[in-house]
Amino acid sequence: MISLTDVTKTYSSEVSIGPIDLKIPQGGVTALVGPNGAGKSTVLTMIGRLLRPDRGAIEVGGYDVATTASRTIAQVLSILRQENNFVTRLTVRQLVGFGRFPYSQGRLTVDDERHIDTAIEFLDLAPLQDRYLDQLSGGQRQRAYVAMVLAQDTEYLLLDEPLNNLDMQHSVQMMRQLRRAADELGRTVVVVLHDINFAGHYADTICAIEDGAISVVGPPSEIITSEVLTRVFRTEVTVVDGPRGPLAIYF
Repeated sequence: MISLTDVTKTYSSEVSIGPIDLKIPQGGVTALVGPNGAGKSTVLTMIGRLLRPDRGAIEVGGYDVATTASRTIAQVLSILRQENNFVTRLTVRQLVGFGRFPYSQGRLTVDDERHIDTAIEFLDLAPLQDRYLDQLSGGQRQRAYVAMVLAQDTEYLLLDEPLNNLDMQHSVQMMRQLRRAADELGRTVVVVLHDINFAGHYADTICAIEDGAISVVGPPSEIITSEVLTRVFRTEVTVVDGPRGPLAIYF
């Protein structure tokens, strides 16, 4: 379980996050949704210890994120941010290998290579593994970064808008693979999403954030409604019965 208690982050007198009290269940997929600037990415990066809150406590799998040793945390949770830029020229396989650093400290073992192979196969990157990142499309690079996080082999996966730069086909494939990571590998996946229909179809729990505060948390059946989505996103949303479940129409 991921637990946030009285978590607050203040940027200025006009911009702040929290106080947030939230429990994200162990296992399955939890989607963080909400308008731009609501605080979704800030919450995720605080959970991943890339940003320190001004107040409050965060625990992941029973570990206090603020006080637990970095190497231990890196074996419990992995995080993919929106901005990922490597200056060094790397191949896909070299990038994915960085996910094994908390275990190997840069000296890859046979077991590390096995995890790298698994992550590459899981994201369908085998034909691209020897290509350099600057030779890939934006969507291919995004899949490579997700493979790096998967190779870290942590119980908790935190992904900030992993569908960035992905076309329709690869967005669907990515969500299916994250769903598989939860179902087949037993991972707890926490993902920031802009597309509410992806959240409604693939997530077990949806957490809507507004103005730096938790608005509503629940299963898709409680969140994917015209009333809730219209309020959260401040635009008219109509939810209809689609061929594969509720579908939010907002254009």
